[in-house]
Amino acid sequence: MGILEDKGRARLFYKYLSRIYDRINPFIWTESMRDDAIDRFDVDADDRVLDVGCGTGFATQALVEETDDVYGLDQSPHQLERALGKLGDDDRVEFVLGDAERLPYETDSFDKVWSSGSIEYWPEPVQTLREIRRVCRPGGTVLIVGPNEPKSRIGRALANAIMLFYGEAEADRMFEAAGFEEVEHWTDGPSHKPDVAVISMARVPE
Repeated sequence: MGILEDKGRARLFYKYLSRIYDRINPFIWTESMRDDAIDRFDVDADDRVLDVGCGTGFATQALVEETDDVYGLDQSPHQLERALGKLGDDDRVEFVLGDAERLPYETDSFDKVWSSGSIEYWPEPVQTLREIRRVCRPGGTVLIVGPNEPKSRIGRALANAIMLFYGEAEADRMFEAAGFEEVEHWTDGPSHKPDVAVISMARVPE
């Protein structure tokens, strides 16, 4: 387990990173990448959508342009404070301080669940994917964005000492273990690193 897969360390990390997060994030997770993923996510205007690990609201800002019923959850009060600064007056979104492993929502509460840049911090990713499946209605769609594993063995070892990095094969294993169906994966990234992210989309069984 990487050092930032510990929740306390991750919160401390984001206490400081939140100050510059919106300046460095576009070098890794661009607006174009986000918008392409949201297009494939195919949100309907009446969908109820949850953004798990919403951070400073980068994806949430785009999701509220698709539907008027969006919920954002993050375990970092500092990241959430930034999100509230952007969208706190927007009645289309409701933000909650909470843990992805224990989502404070009823079973089958959402039509779609999105999470970008959060899975790499989850101590138990399969269990958290099961929790996400719980709150997403049968037939609903889940989309998860995480960091692609480095190609070299040394790079993978260094990366995984920090947090979870994984490839499409591992993503497939995790989603299957969590009970999802119709799972597809693809990679994306900025021009300088076009495969930096693994994006997985799956359906909750009926």
